[in-house]
Amino acid sequence: MRGKLIDAPYIKHLPEEGKPIAQAMREASYATWHVGKWHLGLSDHYPEKYGFDVNIGGCSWGHPRDGYFSPYHIETLPEGPDGEFLTDRLTDEAIRLIENADPEKPFYLNLCHYAVHTPIQAKPQDIARFEAKARKWGLDQVDACAKGEKHPTIMHGDNHVMRRTLQSDPAYAALIWNLDENVGRLADALRQNGRWENTLLIFTSDNGGLSTAEGSPTCNAPASEGKGWLYEGGTRVPMFAVWPGVIAPMTQTTEPAYTPDFYPTLLQAAGQPLNPEQHRDGVSLLPAFRGEKMEQRPLFWHYPHYGNQGGRPGAAVLLGDYKLIQHFEDDRVELYNVTEDVGETQDLSALLPQKAAELLQILRCWQQDAGAKFPAVNPEYPKDS
Repeated sequence: MRGKLIDAPYIKHLPEEGKPIAQAMREASYATWHVGKWHLGLSDHYPEKYGFDVNIGGCSWGHPRDGYFSPYHIETLPEGPDGEFLTDRLTDEAIRLIENADPEKPFYLNLCHYAVHTPIQAKPQDIARFEAKARKWGLDQVDACAKGEKHPTIMHGDNHVMRRTLQSDPAYAALIWNLDENVGRLADALRQNGRWENTLLIFTSDNGGLSTAEGSPTCNAPASEGKGWLYEGGTRVPMFAVWPGVIAPMTQTTEPAYTPDFYPTLLQAAGQPLNPEQHRDGVSLLPAFRGEKMEQRPLFWHYPHYGNQGGRPGAAVLLGDYKLIQHFEDDRVELYNVTEDVGETQDLSALLPQKAAELLQILRCWQQDAGAKFPAVNPEYPKDS
């Protein structure tokens, strides 16, 4: 019991029914490899149960509990030499799989780095690089304030939530720098092993940067809030895709996309038939990859819990320029034009009541169709609070 509501029950592991993407790719004669973070159940629900031939580093942990430097004590990753860096090691393992693979057999690699999750640790030489940059720009003088300030213009939720308002943490920058280097190493390995021209590479994040809790090592300005929130700082994340001969280099698209789209996209990329019952919330992104216009459709988020980062139980729907956020504690809604107002500074629900009602109806129909779970009323919460 956390507040006015009681969290909806958590699902403790990835459901066993259905056909996970790795199983579908295995049935299409792909080698299937998982490397890195799993965090989808205990040992009886590790990647091997869901269609992966190989699991390196995937366990029940959501972050490296003993840090980014070996020894890691990750049960599915043999220890490396003392001081080895986890992001480097996981990339090494992925590269080794590519190098040792049958060159005639396609593969599906699910590489999920633990970076840039807490604890915020990086190589000393990388931290020194960004400490020098911070001194050059004068950020070292304001960093302490940036970590503890409340947002100067926008205050969503309770006023006690503290928000980082400046991107100024050298260790966080160093952690991202190392991750970026390792993405480059993986791409180089694909080239060196003759795989680059026939590989679709997708890079994305599972949530926005951590800006309102646990030391708040980053900020997402001009987007509001961050990880654990339904505002743009929590849901708008980086994504790029590379596919030589299909995606034109250095192109950009404004087509909305999110991770449920990956299942149908990968099926189509592999020349396999779609399986709509398995990817009901996603669509193939191949038209966008080819520069084509896609049919407008809503994107949904549903989080019936109190988040560790200050977010409250709620849901959201994005359709075109507009995003509606539904708050479960009081059934209040907010409406934003996130194309013009990425910071979500102006709630338009009172100015555009028809648009708000339209999106709320779309969201409620989806919740019903999806069998969404909702929090219950907390009978012990003070009535006058």
